[in-house]
Amino acid sequence: MKKAFEVQNPDLELSPFTGMSKKHYIELAKYLLERTFEHVGSIETPLTFPSVPGKTYPEPNAPDWRYKSADFEALERTFTLAGPLIHIDPETTIKGINLRDYYSLQIYNAFTPGHSNSLPLPEELPDSNYQFTCEFGGLFKTLLLMPETIWFGYTEKQKDEMVVTISKWAHHRTTQNNWRIFNIITLSFLKKYGYEIDDELLKSHLLWVASYHSGNGWYLEQTYNYYSISLFIVYTTIWNRTFGDEYYPEVAAIIEKSAQKLMESLTSFFGRDGYINMWSRSICYRTWVSGAFPVAFMLKDKTLLDAGWARRLCSGSLLQFVTREEFYDNDIPSLGFYGQKEYMIQNYSCAGSPFLMFLPFICLALPDDSPFWTAKENEGMWDTLGDESKKVVLESPGLVLVNHGKTGTSEIIPGKVYYDDPNYSKLVYNTHFPWEDHNPQGGTSMEYSYRSQDPRDVRGDDVNFYLTGKKVENDSEKNRSFTISQSMFFNGVRKNVLYRQAIMRRPPNNGVGYIIDLAEITIPGGVIRVDRSRLAFEYELTLGHFGMPHIDGQKAVVNQFELGDKKVITASIPGRRVALITYHGWDKLDSLVHTNRNAEADESTVIYAYKKRMAKNPPMELMISVMIHRMDNQEWTEEELSPIKDIQIMDITPEYSALGATITLFNGEKYEIDFKDIDGKRSC
Repeated sequence: MKKAFEVQNPDLELSPFTGMSKKHYIELAKYLLERTFEHVGSIETPLTFPSVPGKTYPEPNAPDWRYKSADFEALERTFTLAGPLIHIDPETTIKGINLRDYYSLQIYNAFTPGHSNSLPLPEELPDSNYQFTCEFGGLFKTLLLMPETIWFGYTEKQKDEMVVTISKWAHHRTTQNNWRIFNIITLSFLKKYGYEIDDELLKSHLLWVASYHSGNGWYLEQTYNYYSISLFIVYTTIWNRTFGDEYYPEVAAIIEKSAQKLMESLTSFFGRDGYINMWSRSICYRTWVSGAFPVAFMLKDKTLLDAGWARRLCSGSLLQFVTREEFYDNDIPSLGFYGQKEYMIQNYSCAGSPFLMFLPFICLALPDDSPFWTAKENEGMWDTLGDESKKVVLESPGLVLVNHGKTGTSEIIPGKVYYDDPNYSKLVYNTHFPWEDHNPQGGTSMEYSYRSQDPRDVRGDDVNFYLTGKKVENDSEKNRSFTISQSMFFNGVRKNVLYRQAIMRRPPNNGVGYIIDLAEITIPGGVIRVDRSRLAFEYELTLGHFGMPHIDGQKAVVNQFELGDKKVITASIPGRRVALITYHGWDKLDSLVHTNRNAEADESTVIYAYKKRMAKNPPMELMISVMIHRMDNQEWTEEELSPIKDIQIMDITPEYSALGATITLFNGEKYEIDFKDIDGKRSC
């Protein structure tokens, strides 16, 4: 028997695509907790998961509070599943243990000073911020929405005992942006139920959070990422309905307006089948962004999303993971994406962290007659998209979303990236081709990878040696490896062409000599790239396609050939194919087998383009390529591999810009590639 979730007796009348009705959500939550409670011996047993070796916490020999933090994270985040089940049925039992009794007891123990399982108080630790604050916010977000699950069951004496710990953490130091929401949630819960708080502190946090709103429904986190949806929209909308509308209506109105705006583009983040995109940090949280679907029906205007499409995407995103055996490790969600992958996680995660992915189960707090539950599943705009590709431009976060009707995949194209991190810095992220880690040997998936051949770098001199006469921290050993873009700028969409810039070196050595100007034309199932290299000194460069995982050890099949005036390389695995076509500015095409970089398999194949320029002052060049994908086993047609009919390269464009082109597609469409004033159009 498959050791993963299977939809039993699917409701194909209500949900013809996933079979998932409210009953199945309840069954899935119970299934996940049944496996989780393999780690619980009795109602007295604290929820402790085995530590995961590697970068996650708690590390060996960590202080006691780190172990307390990991246990509290496990307790709180599994309540993301347990709370909604208790809300539906207070007598729900898992492995013979009543959920309400279990979580009531364990949370009481955690919050009661002096108990052996109690959390430390802030004053017992060095003055800093701690993971405890995050988990308090998560717990009281659930209890604001569903207080009857456990809070109403405590005696007044028990509540008073617990409030000491709750209040101290609610008022404690927090981090600069999204964590303020955790303090807001916890302080609001205390105030709502009659406990004294610092009202000025709550107001201050609220104004800070409101100040981060950037537009398009997005908020600035460390950079733009899924936190903007899951925390700044999901958590705060729950806060609105349960507290904010009454106590802080003006701030609530800001949140309401931003949430309504977000709904305009939310569905474009998901593939046709509901698949989510592996993008940004904390990828082990996976489906937490799907929590925005039930939240849409907590807004004042409940017609912003097609309910049948919303449930179809929400269900599909959950099934993307819970139906896979490799998803589970020690009977709980693994620290990775599809399976346990050390190189894809952050050091602030622990074994219990992935349970935040079950944030969508707040849908069980929606009434039975909510459109989320009653509407028949449908596929929204995909039904009419055909083979076309739809593009949504979000200027404020600098994101472009593409839905490929031909392949059913969706893409996130990032434009405001501050550092070299594969979670953010890829040229594009695709729902069905999860990203690969960087390969210092070149050929990195969906990145321009750069290696300097400047003799000053090779020697280890400062590149400005001729000005200073000094060697300044230029690591020749490090320079032997390929590096990816250090930051990305968003330069806007003009005449249906997306412009960005990849900055290949940071200051003080970037000047204006390490820039790749990016121009992209969306086509069905892919993109035409007309990128301008402004790389001032000797260099090597690679451009990689999506990684092709070797599922069950089966290697990708690679073919390479010439077709007229262009070079073509393809790679295929069962059910997926990619092709890379180069027209201008590249020396050759090649492929590499990577180890321990792919989300789906330990080995993968990447096809890539390569060039090497050894002139002391290389000229600017246009690098013209096509990158396409498909989600079947059909052979590529000559038409698919020949999307460009004509290329006219211009030293000076009609708009008086250096080095552009006119691209004519085989369907007759014409695109003007003009980098005029691109440096002045940067936003980040």
